Amino acid sequence: MHSFTQVDVFTDELFAGNPVAVVHDADDLTDAQMAAIASWTNLSETTFLLRPTQPDADYRLRIFTPRHELPFAGHPTLGSARAWLEAGGVPDDGSGPVQECGAGLVRVRSGERLAFEAPPLVRSGPVDAADLATLTAGLGTDDVVDAAWVDNGPGWVALLLRDAATVLALEPDLRALAETEVSRAVGVVGPHPDGAAAAFEVRAFVPSMGVGEDPVTGSLNAGLGMWLTAAGHAPSSYVAAQGTVLGRRGRVHVEHVDGRVLVGGDTVVGVSGTLAV
Repeated sequence: MHSFTQVDVFTDELFAGNPVAVVHDADDLTDAQMAAIASWTNLSETTFLLRPTQPDADYRLRIFTPRHELPFAGHPTLGSARAWLEAGGVPDDGSGPVQECGAGLVRVRSGERLAFEAPPLVRSGPVDAADLATLTAGLGTDDVVDAAWVDNGPGWVALLLRDAATVLALEPDLRALAETEVSRAVGVVGPHPDGAAAAFEVRAFVPSMGVGEDPVTGSLNAGLGMWLTAAGHAPSSYVAAQGTVLGRRGRVHVEHVDGRVLVGGDTVVGVSGTLAV
C-alpha cells in the first residue's frame, strides 16, 4: 500500500487547475509499474516520491505522462512539493524543499504560494523558418509575432501570437501536431489588453505525450518567463492565465528575483488515500 495524493495546481479552487497524482514512498516500484499507474490515472502527469540520491535534495521525483517519462515538469513539481509537505516532510532548508529530478536539483520556495525556481533551458533561440511553417499549419494560424525554443526538458517550442483572443480562438489539428518531428510540446501565448486580470493567455499542446491540451503548464510558463522578458515582450513580473478553453481557471505567477525566474501558483489537495500496487 502506498499513500496517494491528488493535488490541483495553479488554482485556489478545486477542479479549476491542473491535477497531478502523487504516489509516496515509491522506491519499491519498477519502471513498468510507474508507467502503468501513470497510464491508469490518465492525468497529464503522475509523480513518484523517492529517497534522494543527492545530499542537498529532500526527495527525488520521477514524472510520467500517460506515455513518457519526463526529466522535469512544472505543475507536478509544485503539486508533489505540496503532497510531500502535507505528509509531514520537513525541508532541510527552511525556505522550502529541494527536489531532485532528471533536470537536476529544483528548489521550491514556500511563502504566500509555492513557487519553483525555473531550471536552465536545454534549448533556446529562434525557430527555423521551415519548422515554424509546420507548426503554424498544425495550429491553424500564421498570426505569429515571434517564436523561440524554450525547452527545459519536455521539448517546448513557443509561439507569441498577436493577442489573447487569437490564442483562445485556435482550433489546432492535434493529429498533425502529434506527427510533426519539430517538437512534441508546443506552447502559444498572447497578451491580454492592459488592465486585464492576467497579462497573458497561454495554451499548451502535447498530443504525442497522450494529452491533447494540457490545462495549466508550469514548465512552459517557466520557459516563457525567461524568453518573453528577455525579448522585451513582458515585464519582470506578471500573471498568466491558462486552461480557459478547457473550462479551467489556472493562474501562473511569474517573477524575476535575483537573476532567477520563479514560477508560482496556489495548490489545493483534492484526494488523499492509499494505492494498492
